[in-house]
Amino acid sequence: MQVEYVILVNKHDLPLGTMEKMEAHEKGVLHRAFSVFTFNKEGKLLLQRRSLEKYHSPGLWANTVCSHPHAGEKILDAAHRRLQEEMGFDCELEDVFSFVYNADVGQGLREHEYDHVFVGICNAIPKPDTNEVGDWKYVDFDDLLKDVVIHPESYTMWFRIAIKELNKYREKVIVS
Repeated sequence: MQVEYVILVNKHDLPLGTMEKMEAHEKGVLHRAFSVFTFNKEGKLLLQRRSLEKYHSPGLWANTVCSHPHAGEKILDAAHRRLQEEMGFDCELEDVFSFVYNADVGQGLREHEYDHVFVGICNAIPKPDTNEVGDWKYVDFDDLLKDVVIHPESYTMWFRIAIKELNKYREKVIVS
């Protein structure tokens, strides 16, 4: 298996170097990440359930795609790359906001990320990479917001944070 690296950043998202991905998660070092949320034309959000083989947060529901850019790769390009690799489709994406979080994700690992959030609209039927994605579904956004409150343990930590912030932007980004 090829060793993956993440881009270490400061609180202003300025690059500080790179570190092996697992080491960054063991040490809880701030690094650059992105989250992609795609909606269909009816305004339903495409969720993925993380594969049971994932090194953290296995089996939890998350946004359409989340990952890390490679060194020298533009964040938007990385978002398109991972959308194709994980879900088997691509669409136009808009950068809507960023946030920083620091959370224990179990197994002695921490996610400390400067997360860039992208939104896209398309009616794609995913063809997921089963090493990455255990399941997927389109869900009504209002129903999802309620379910995250009732069953937070079913969702990844970053998703719980991002979905609340995305709700503030949904009038701008979701086409009804």
